[in-house]
Amino acid sequence: MFKRIVVAYDGSDHAIKALNTAIELAKAFDSKLDVVEVVDTAALLGMGFAPIPSDVIAQIYNKAQNDVEQAKKKAQEAGVKDVTSQVLEGDPATSIIEYASKNGADLIVIGSRGLSTFKRLILGSVSSKVVQEARVPVLVVK
Repeated sequence: MFKRIVVAYDGSDHAIKALNTAIELAKAFDSKLDVVEVVDTAALLGMGFAPIPSDVIAQIYNKAQNDVEQAKKKAQEAGVKDVTSQVLEGDPATSIIEYASKNGADLIVIGSRGLSTFKRLILGSVSSKVVQEARVPVLVVK
């Protein structure tokens, strides 16, 4: 049913749950699994505030790369045969959707962050935007 699954991952508790679900689905359907983490470039640019030091930016990218490599290893150890990992840049929701589209994914798995109603109204949420804008099914894991 699903040939290629993209799972959004950032090491958070919600992302770990999403990864575990994506791993089980990939095993059940013998799917390719793409683990992606997005470095939010708007946040890195400080959104108009003081610039972020280059060593901090390097740490953020290194953490993201470590996150996806650890997730890839976990999926392989669990028995997923075809796993890739990728660090993306940009707006998280847009980057996830574009990656899924460009790579022929037929399912996106993403964790729910459980933002409060106020925060959701002001900021929106990555999972909400992905659900609204993706052209393939999206599974939000709570």
